[in-house]
Amino acid sequence: MSEALIPFSLKDAPALIERLLPVQKLSAEVFKERKAGAGQTLVPLGAYWKGRKPLILNKGCILGCLLPATDDQKRDLEIFEKLMAMDDESFVVRCKHRPKPATILATLSIASVAEYFISDPPNRLPESAPIDWSLPELNNVKVYWRDDIPELERRQLEAQMLPLEPYRKRVEMAYRPEEVIDTVHEHVWGAVNSHLKTNAFSIPELVEQLGVMRFGRTPRLADTFSGSGQIPFEAARLGCDVYASDLNPIACMLTWGSFHLVGNSLGVRADEENKQRSIAKKVQAEIDRLGVETDGSGWRAKAYLYCLEVRCQQSGWTVPLLPSKVLSFGKQAIAELVPVPSEKRYDITVRSGVTDNELAAAAQGTLRSDGKSQDPYLIHTVDGREYRAKISTIRGDFRNSGGINGNNLRLWEKTDFNPRQNDIFQERLYAIHWMKPKSSGKKFDYKFTGVTEADVARERVVEKFVEKHFAEWQEKGWIPDMRIEPGGKTDEPIRTRGWTHWHHLFPARHLMLLGLLRSEVFNAETMLRLARILDYTSKLCRWTTSKAGSSSPGEGGRTGGASDNPANVFYNQALNTFYNYGCRASLPLLQLFAAELSVSSSFSNAKLSCHPASELTDNADIFATDPPYGDAVKYEEILEFFIAWLRKNPPSEFTDWVWDSRRSHAVKGEGEDFRRGMVAAYRRMTECMPDNGIQIIMFTHQSGSIWADMSNIVWASGLQVTAAWYVVTETESATRKGSNVKGTVLLVCRKRLGTHKTSRDDLAWEIQEEVAAQVDALTGLNQEAKGLYRDENVFEDADIQMAGYAAALRVLTRYAVIDGRDMTAEAIRPRVKGETTFVDGLIAFAVDTANQCLVPQGIEKHHWDRLSGAERFYLKMLDMEARGTKTLDNYQNFAKAFKVRDFKALLGDQRANHARLKSAVEFGRAEMGEASELNQSVLRAVLYAVMELAKDMDGGEVLAHLMLNIPNYYGDMTQRDLAVELADYLAKHLEAIRPEEASAARVLRELIKNQRLG
Repeated sequence: MSEALIPFSLKDAPALIERLLPVQKLSAEVFKERKAGAGQTLVPLGAYWKGRKPLILNKGCILGCLLPATDDQKRDLEIFEKLMAMDDESFVVRCKHRPKPATILATLSIASVAEYFISDPPNRLPESAPIDWSLPELNNVKVYWRDDIPELERRQLEAQMLPLEPYRKRVEMAYRPEEVIDTVHEHVWGAVNSHLKTNAFSIPELVEQLGVMRFGRTPRLADTFSGSGQIPFEAARLGCDVYASDLNPIACMLTWGSFHLVGNSLGVRADEENKQRSIAKKVQAEIDRLGVETDGSGWRAKAYLYCLEVRCQQSGWTVPLLPSKVLSFGKQAIAELVPVPSEKRYDITVRSGVTDNELAAAAQGTLRSDGKSQDPYLIHTVDGREYRAKISTIRGDFRNSGGINGNNLRLWEKTDFNPRQNDIFQERLYAIHWMKPKSSGKKFDYKFTGVTEADVARERVVEKFVEKHFAEWQEKGWIPDMRIEPGGKTDEPIRTRGWTHWHHLFPARHLMLLGLLRSEVFNAETMLRLARILDYTSKLCRWTTSKAGSSSPGEGGRTGGASDNPANVFYNQALNTFYNYGCRASLPLLQLFAAELSVSSSFSNAKLSCHPASELTDNADIFATDPPYGDAVKYEEILEFFIAWLRKNPPSEFTDWVWDSRRSHAVKGEGEDFRRGMVAAYRRMTECMPDNGIQIIMFTHQSGSIWADMSNIVWASGLQVTAAWYVVTETESATRKGSNVKGTVLLVCRKRLGTHKTSRDDLAWEIQEEVAAQVDALTGLNQEAKGLYRDENVFEDADIQMAGYAAALRVLTRYAVIDGRDMTAEAIRPRVKGETTFVDGLIAFAVDTANQCLVPQGIEKHHWDRLSGAERFYLKMLDMEARGTKTLDNYQNFAKAFKVRDFKALLGDQRANHARLKSAVEFGRAEMGEASELNQSVLRAVLYAVMELAKDMDGGEVLAHLMLNIPNYYGDMTQRDLAVELADYLAKHLEAIRPEEASAARVLRELIKNQRLG
């Protein structure tokens, strides 16, 4: 029975996330959400924002901060998993097809069928199950659940029907929890309320009650790097009061959209979407009136294909720059160049339905490259003579006496929207993709054609229309007049095309369409929808064509039928210029503009501001942030692409924001400026939270200096690390080949209270004890949860490694003074390149101490302590491989942990989801020399011996080689003991993955044990 809520009863209770988090299951859920692509809840607001933390991850973090850690960790875990819809009963609802009563009765053993089911006709069911429905007496008998059976009992019975398979596999076949959010938690409240002493019957009710018990009120969560709004949206959906802010107005706009568009009532949404559809219809009607997208015979343009054209200095011919002449794999359509010698130029014709050989030949166009990072060059043939010219030569690239790179491209002026006649790069329409409704009216026929005189005439109409309205529209802010500021990403269009203002990136057709849209009633939702289609406009949209069943980079991993479309601009978060590009016509763009947005829930408990994180003025109980640590994506630059269109005359909801990227204020990259910005931000957050407040800092774990940097920031901000978890999401795609990995560290922090002091010597013992206790606690929970998790572990070695790091940092960041030094001052002291600071040394010491505790089973601690980093890495990863781990991320993390310089030299496969170590046979004679990190190691000698035995070499010769390869084999008997132990370890761990080598290792073990010495 639930008790009355007592405010602050959990005020000082540790949070669940400080003790445990089922990161393996959470990683599977995160991966599931990521794979949904455009089906993710907030992605339709702006797919151009890639740095999103999955909603399920945010939910886990927020609940983990509110739920208490009790003395019953197994029950804590069960309750958390129920609330996350990870338990068996929840999967009954998440399964896409719930089992029918007849199927249940045919499968399960049930002593009394009548306790659960009734039949029609009545009383026709056997007393017990399983039931054989093929029996004649059961013909035409229908079976139903009894009306008085509670949902929990139904789900418990149906849960027995779930297949016994790994959790990740189960998740792949299920709905995401948020897709069944209205019903998935119906069965959990009895268990939840009993364990937590609450009286809740929904997640928002539970969150409110836990907030009262912790903070005396509904919990308030803040995110000062809100980005696309993923964290604050999920917090508001869960029932928190939310404060969100970001320096960038585009980030704030997306966050606003998550609150007011996705997070709104169906009635309000329907009314607003009708308004947006009306705007789209009005703009489409104006374009149709101009007659610039139809051919007069029922065909409407779907996309226009443009290319650059240059004059070949050698031949004097004007040549279109086409990387490929293939227009469509599905239609087997190609462009063909037809010489016009009298004018020294080419006509371009289009043929569809060509042969496979013709399609293959068309893959090479007039623009080629001899390999990655090689300069592209123009190639064409006139009268049998081949001409080649590098694009850099055509462009006139040079370096001046001051070492500054430049070229001869004319810098476009503010009034330009097309190339001038004497520009080096001209632009040419060379093909059109048409669509026409089928007679049924539901689908379309499609075709590609070359460009006719009528098409050229329509192009001139568009250009004249834009020219007529150009000055007025710029003045009113309906098309951009903003200059492109130089930068790491924004230099690209300036350097490669001479474009100096943002409107130069857009073809005349898109200036027309977007200007017309911008001129309409421009409220906050229209502004957000305009930004959404901006990602699918401009000359930065690469033309893509794919075969049926394949995927195109930048198209979200699409599979299915053949596709022909311009890609979106920010498929890889850069401003890439192309030699040919696709221009979507108005119909598909306006359909995207007016497309319905999903409605997740309705809430009004959110506040949004646009300012730097260090200028925070609102208090919060929980801070959950995803700061831009080492972020390769320069949002402060690329988002100016959108700001240029939206900055003038913003709607009333956005007028208080600074419509500028404020690059100089952005926290970005690494180095001193980054550290100072981060410390200012997190120090301010710490000041704005109560003594029992909690922070979750999320960051991508790629840099080798990550722990030193983040620990310095935590220390200098007045925080103490209390836990760290690593959630893995690994992907392989055409834009990120093979070894791409992505994962998130969740760093859990509290305010550092008091001024505790210690010495370096005392720290050593304290860290060892803390890490050992942490490792024991997690391995112990693995054992306790065996029934709950079947044969899977709650925590894998990588999780325990991360928790060990956190335990070491928990001790370290507890102290304000170490060896008489003020750690806050030490943490913010500027770094000198190459210098190891006092703080760096302490963190390295803490991490090394944590690693000492990660001894794999089967290796004695005294032997482990003697092994090199490379040996530890190989043995640890072999242990993980034996248990099915094959994600490259784990190899990277443990390589850093064991300070392996080149771990890839030890790998047989480096693909993200198929990584593995080299076998003994694959090593062969490699990694034996002085340059190798395994040089003169006992492990390398043992692997060499295993290789020889696997190749059927005589045992005596193998032993002789082993003694030569192991230094001081006779003088130090522990070397021989270690060789025996390593051979035994290999034999056991290789049995399931390489049985031949396992057998060789067993033979080697016995050879060494039975060897006579002396």
